[in-house]
Amino acid sequence: MAPEIKYTKLFINNEWVDAKSGKTFETRSPHNGAVIAKVAEGDKADIDAAVAAARCAFHRNSEWRLMDASERGRILNKFADLYERDVQYLAQLESYDNGMVTQMAQMAVAGAGKSIRYIASLADKIQGDTLPVDGDGFSYTLKQPVGVCGLILPWNVPILMFLNKVMTALAAGCTVVVKPAEQTPLTALALAALLAEAGVPKGVVNVVTGYGETAGVALTHHPHVAKISFTGSVQVGKLIQQAAGVNNLKRVTLELGGKSPLIIMDDADLNIAVPFAAHGVFAHQGQICVAASRLFVQSTIYDKFVEAAVKHAKGIKVGDPTDASVQQGPQVDEEMMNKVLGYIEQGKREGAKLMTGGKRIGSSGYYIEPTVFANVTDDMTIAKEEIFGPVQNILSFDTLEEVIDRSNDTSFGLAAGIFTTNINTALQFSKHVEAGIVWVNTYLQMGCQAPFGGFKDSGLGRENGLHSVDPYLEVKTVTMALPKKF
Repeated sequence: MAPEIKYTKLFINNEWVDAKSGKTFETRSPHNGAVIAKVAEGDKADIDAAVAAARCAFHRNSEWRLMDASERGRILNKFADLYERDVQYLAQLESYDNGMVTQMAQMAVAGAGKSIRYIASLADKIQGDTLPVDGDGFSYTLKQPVGVCGLILPWNVPILMFLNKVMTALAAGCTVVVKPAEQTPLTALALAALLAEAGVPKGVVNVVTGYGETAGVALTHHPHVAKISFTGSVQVGKLIQQAAGVNNLKRVTLELGGKSPLIIMDDADLNIAVPFAAHGVFAHQGQICVAASRLFVQSTIYDKFVEAAVKHAKGIKVGDPTDASVQQGPQVDEEMMNKVLGYIEQGKREGAKLMTGGKRIGSSGYYIEPTVFANVTDDMTIAKEEIFGPVQNILSFDTLEEVIDRSNDTSFGLAAGIFTTNINTALQFSKHVEAGIVWVNTYLQMGCQAPFGGFKDSGLGRENGLHSVDPYLEVKTVTMALPKKF
């Protein structure tokens, strides 16, 4: 049964409003392409209104700015209570809107409640320092919220990214304008309603649904936005970084793509490594930035591993994401499905050996067979570019020294992993691989306490962890003279 669609309008200044143009756009089911809802299509005029509301809420005499930090934390914890109350509905809505399978949606959305409470706990832990200065003086630092933040969400895990960005900005004392991905606008609106119910004052949280080319561009160029946080593609991330310097010098956090290497040493337990490697690339249809999309297997076990990987992929159940037994659902939309199928054809043309899969399933919805390529080489397109689909590319290597160099020979640096029973091998790889996240004998294991972000073109800054609020703060030094006699 489809979840109820409760909110389709823009959320500005704690009010539900139509887009000023009166336009709407359709959000469609990845399962069958049917229209789920018509959602308000915001553009520059609506972004201007949302930023104005957020700016007013950030005024030094506003309710939000005068609020005790512990009270901000209490409101965020109240939001956590409401989130947990509605967690089943939110998981259903997430699955309905972006095709995430039920089991994954329930686990991911339920687990995210811990993240809310963790970030809420940081609200009253933001502290400055006293400093020794030359002469007769007293100096200290203040950490103050940066201002109005533009938060641009991806379509692959909208709820998790909303919570990461919005909760952290609010804990720091900022106000926000959220622009969800046009493919998945519904859960951001539902979460905004819960924040209002929790007691967040008017104008502190605003959500403008619409397209990147209009609403997104207006947000990244707005002179009264002090910070942009974006999760998405490298190409768009580079445009956002450029836009951030046009009208003012916005602070920027970027969590971008990856082409993450996963190394299987010949001493690894294949009963563990094979399913983890599959999960690392097939989870959520491969639509995760940390997907293990370059799988390096030591040459001495290569053929044995490929045989086991193919068997595992053939056993993955693909189908309706609302079916609790299904392990892989559809790609988010027709455009992404065709893009992934294009990469598969490119792989075949360039000489990779297709071992299983490679085709669309049916003609309704955006389903692709779990696909495994063997005999992949570093120069192939499928080994270099982020596919964002259920495509496992298996490469061969001989030595640890070699595979570290090959792992690092990319513009990406988000995640990496290794399966080995040799602690020295694990430590050497972890030290020398160029990635922000490294997994050893596991993959995709995360927690709200662990910083998340990448090296090189995979992004700037970190989310999660104790220091996640720092990018939303300015540090101010105050120095005052003290009388020599008293």
